[in-house]
Amino acid sequence: MDLYNDAQKRKLEFTTRRHFLKQCTTGLGGIALSSLISPQQLFASNTNTGFDPKNLPHFLPKAKRVIYLHMAGAPSQLELFDYKPELKKLHDLDCPQSLLEGKRFAFIQGTPKMLGPQFDFNQYGQSGTYISDALPHFSSIVDDVAIVKAMHTDEFNHAPAQLLLQTGSARSGRPSMGAWVTYGLGSENDNLPGYMVLVSGGKNPSAGKNAWGSGFLPSEYQGVQCRNSGDPILYVSNPNGMSRDIRKKSLKAINDINESQYKEFNDDETLSRISQYEMAFKMQISVPDVMDVSKEPDYIREMYGAKKGETSFANNCLLARRLVEQGVRFVQLYDWGWDMHGDSKAGSLNEGLSAKSKAIDKPMTALVKDLKQRGLLDDTLIVWGGEFGRTPMRENRGGRIMPYYGRDHHTEAYSIWMAGGGIKGGLSYGETDEIGYYGIKDRVHIHDLQATILNQLGINHEKFTYNFQGRDFRLTDVHGRVIKDLLV
Repeated sequence: MDLYNDAQKRKLEFTTRRHFLKQCTTGLGGIALSSLISPQQLFASNTNTGFDPKNLPHFLPKAKRVIYLHMAGAPSQLELFDYKPELKKLHDLDCPQSLLEGKRFAFIQGTPKMLGPQFDFNQYGQSGTYISDALPHFSSIVDDVAIVKAMHTDEFNHAPAQLLLQTGSARSGRPSMGAWVTYGLGSENDNLPGYMVLVSGGKNPSAGKNAWGSGFLPSEYQGVQCRNSGDPILYVSNPNGMSRDIRKKSLKAINDINESQYKEFNDDETLSRISQYEMAFKMQISVPDVMDVSKEPDYIREMYGAKKGETSFANNCLLARRLVEQGVRFVQLYDWGWDMHGDSKAGSLNEGLSAKSKAIDKPMTALVKDLKQRGLLDDTLIVWGGEFGRTPMRENRGGRIMPYYGRDHHTEAYSIWMAGGGIKGGLSYGETDEIGYYGIKDRVHIHDLQATILNQLGINHEKFTYNFQGRDFRLTDVHGRVIKDLLV
């Protein structure tokens, strides 16, 4: 009977604690607050993750931070970076069967027509790099960037391809690249998360928030998504009638309960929750300040094309610079709307791609120039690209030609660019065949890109692991090689 009463007493205490937590966190965000995270272990003496931060970096890093610009939907390399004059000569001819036999496409069926590039290309800079007329601003910085032209991936649908790129696995549940980096290196600012996410284009990427999740890593390492209007982060403001002093006392009470819970159950996730609440309290002051682009001089906002309150790629590029300037380790930008199948005017290669390119051309160029003029480009790694490429054939569906020019998903070859953080400028690395179908020289796989990014941060991707369910996992799985020819 005593055992039964003891058990009931413990259950009542636990239920009371949970009810008190629920009441105290009203307005703190509930589920949303779980994204207000701290890469720093604010209660390090109680943390038991098995990770010793003294082990990293493995060697002297060239980059201290990363800005990853992901064009969700996959822009066409053949209209932007991979100049193929031979493809232009084949325009509107039937696609050779040798390019179709044994191949799987997302939508193409039957025999499609070949599709020539929809923009002209010219050479720019001392490097003589070919760049599309769709990117007139970007052409001015070609000597600062490396264009990787023979990327390839394993997935031809958006969500799995985005997950493979950002987490190393096509299935959900793995930690994102930003989570890995902040788990290993932390943040340089105690008042801001180490991993922050900005989204433009009107929608989240197809992979959803799994693309910046923490997977099996402690939840404090997941990306914190910010907004350009309203609260920079959902529920970061105090509810009406609650002062900052009252909030501070509430958080102390919550954390005292959480610490008691940890001593009783020894669950490391409880410590993550403590850090999350502590970081949320700090962010109420730090985040609104760093997210306010109106603090920038007029000429800087004009340089990016940024306007206060807009949810735009231009604003996000400027915010990315402000965030890394304040010590955020990994900033992820997603821009939705690059899936140009030719099924609508907005989804066409000539009009839709032209509009999207115009929206990113000026701000991404400004980001490189701005970091350079501030002395931050040398130790900030910028990566730009989509999750896969586009076919040199015009898309058809069920043998029906699409109403506008469009291209299907393509895994065999596409282009990305990188800048700063120890990457060679003015470099075109890799080569595709004369129509841009296959990579024929210096091919780079997704895991190779991940290994190279970690390498620039001073991390050996083969030694950077986390033990989960009896196995050591890493971002690059059992693959990946550092692309040393890209490095200074």
